[in-house]
Amino acid sequence: MSGGRRSGRHSLAFVLPFAITALFGILWALASPVFSIPDENAHATKAIAQARGQIVGYTLPDVRHIVVDLPAGYGYSQDVLCYATHPEVDAGCAPEFGGADTQPWFNTWVGAYNPVYYFLIGWPSLLMDGSAAIYGMRIASALLCAAFVGLGYFAATSGSQARWMPVGMAFAAAPMTAYLFGAVNPNGAEVAAAVALWAALLRLLESFDRDDPGPLGLPRAGLWGIVVAAAVLLVNARALGPLWLVVVVAVCLVAVGWRATRRLFTTATSYVWIGAVAVGGLFSLGWTLFGGSLSNQAEASDAPLVNGSFLQGFAYMIRTMPDHLQQALGYFGWFDMPLPVWVYWPIVGAVTVLLVLGLAATGRRSAAVAVGVVAVALLVPALVQGYSVHQTGIIWQGRYGLFLYHGVLIVVAWLLSRDRGAARIGFLAPRMTPLLGAALAGFGLLAFALVLVRYVIGWGSPLGEMLADPGWQPPGGWPLLVAAYAAVSALLVVGVWMHSRTIARGESMARSGADA
Repeated sequence: MSGGRRSGRHSLAFVLPFAITALFGILWALASPVFSIPDENAHATKAIAQARGQIVGYTLPDVRHIVVDLPAGYGYSQDVLCYATHPEVDAGCAPEFGGADTQPWFNTWVGAYNPVYYFLIGWPSLLMDGSAAIYGMRIASALLCAAFVGLGYFAATSGSQARWMPVGMAFAAAPMTAYLFGAVNPNGAEVAAAVALWAALLRLLESFDRDDPGPLGLPRAGLWGIVVAAAVLLVNARALGPLWLVVVVAVCLVAVGWRATRRLFTTATSYVWIGAVAVGGLFSLGWTLFGGSLSNQAEASDAPLVNGSFLQGFAYMIRTMPDHLQQALGYFGWFDMPLPVWVYWPIVGAVTVLLVLGLAATGRRSAAVAVGVVAVALLVPALVQGYSVHQTGIIWQGRYGLFLYHGVLIVVAWLLSRDRGAARIGFLAPRMTPLLGAALAGFGLLAFALVLVRYVIGWGSPLGEMLADPGWQPPGGWPLLVAAYAAVSALLVVGVWMHSRTIARGESMARSGADA
């Protein structure tokens, strides 16, 4: 491959997914009223205080959570969430963040959380104040998450067999995921880091299995670099990060097999990279154990099943699994904006098609791996919540499992790309990719527009009020944001389709050359 063609493939494999993901995240950042995203008030005030040196905050006798001080221009009012849990109320009732008659402190329940994420996204609050700073931090978060998704996409499509990877990675642009990317909430960074880790670790292990540099010529050191960066961010995003790292690594090792695992652990240079991950993991564990971020004993009024048994917690999670899956697909705001049932069908159909292909078209071992990763994604949340239910009660939300659900789709796409039995349907990849991408994009555009309806005029108001009498307007106005989201959605469909065709054509040419 000539240098110019390889450079073009490099640009397509990183710049395009980075740009698409960043634009989706930024559009959600602008479309969501300040603090309308779950727990964003707690995370944003911590980031603002931490950017000014207050890493943890302090306690007060009559205040339950850790208190952080807010500088001038950042005063908080409890009325800022006047519309939360009231879907019929538009966001125009909220006072300006940092306005008059506000308190110069906030009792944040995340005050003792790991500081890494807040350092990465809190710096815009030093350059601006009030609501503008919240939008600035959201955009910083969107760019950070997009960088990891772009690196993951680059790694995923760098193998010599990767024709299904563009569509598997495209689900990182799903609306609930992009919504979290454009939020001041470490949940988004957790998901982005996991997406990059799933993709890059599978590709790294594949390189140990087949000694395959791939068409992009991405060296093993480059793959290791992506794996280490993603792993360190994942373990430090939230307190359970080290456990999530173990789950992701274990699934990837089983998926690729013993040969790659043995070669990785018998290669001396691997331990330099593993050591870097270990340093990040030890910092996370140390902060959680000694930094005061472990969960305290909850009260019965805080959550269901406080002081419950493991079996009670596990059974509760199994019963409510459909609710958690719905939340992961799209349940916005402070649990006050579920989408109409019919809106979910495009994304459900796209996911189902990919899973059915992964189970039906691959060999026995690959199908067993696909079943196993689905089981992990469904059972790990129930096991974790069952273990902690006596202390925390049931606090799980569907968005917490997004890092696992994306892993399922990435692993299945990887199996379809690599499995010999699935080669007979390889011709479908560039044909199915635009269809599945269109379903994903259509679902995202519908979700985006409906969430704007909820905040601009309140759910249940006549749609004509969107133009005639909007109660709230996002920066730039809602028509501009919807038009931009439609344009980026079209770019997503065309981009993954073209890249899938390019990969399929390259694989066909390589196969023809090998046969000759």
